[in-house]
Formats: sequence, C-alpha cells, structure tokens
Amino acid sequence: MEVMINKEDKNKARVRRHLRVRKKITGTVERPRLNVFRSSKHIYAQLIDDVAGVTLVAASTVDKELSEGITNGANVESARKVGELVAKRAKDKGYASVVFDRGGYLYHGRIQALADAAREAGLEF
Repeated sequence: MEVMINKEDKNKARVRRHLRVRKKITGTVERPRLNVFRSSKHIYAQLIDDVAGVTLVAASTVDKELSEGITNGANVESARKVGELVAKRAKDKGYASVVFDRGGYLYHGRIQALADAAREAGLEF
C-alpha cells in the first residue's frame, strides 16, 4: 500500500521540527542565530539576536548583489554563494561566532552547502 504525502504535510512536519529545535537554540548579541529558510525558488539566511528580537545581518538569492550572477536561486551553487555573502557581512559587522539554525530542514543539499560556505568564509559554529 502506497502512502501519499503532500507538500502541506511535509511543511507541517518541518515546522514542528523547527519549533522543537527553537526551544533549545537562542541567539544573543555575542553569538547570534544563523537562520536558514529555503523556498522552492530561493534561499535566505539571516543572523538574529533573539534577546532583542532583531535581524542583524541578512543575505539571500534575491539580493541585487547576488541575483545578477545567479540563474537559478534554488540550487546548491546559489546556496553556497549566499553562505559566503552572509559570512562576509557578519564578519564586517564584527560577528565571528554563531549558532546554526537549520530551520527544521535536513542537514543536506542546499542547507549543508550554505553552512559549509559560511564556515569556510570565517564563521564559527
């Protein structure tokens, strides 16, 4: 018997995983949270200070700086570029260490590429 899983159920499961992880992970001024959101066409990353409730640094495939050189915002190569860009912007603002929040997604593919590129660019997590 084959069970059909639709996108709505998969997203509900992802949100449940994300909330479970968020109970344990919080970003501070000294060590902000690197949050990742993946849509079907783009990928977004931002450093968040949960204590103050503000976004400190953000980067995505929608940014003008990246969108000119990217033909497809939903592949591993574009995720790698977003990881490099968010790490560069974080280093420019003085953030070296972060807490990684994968947003309930599996640590694989685009999420892993973004994390690896951010590490290579100098962020510690």
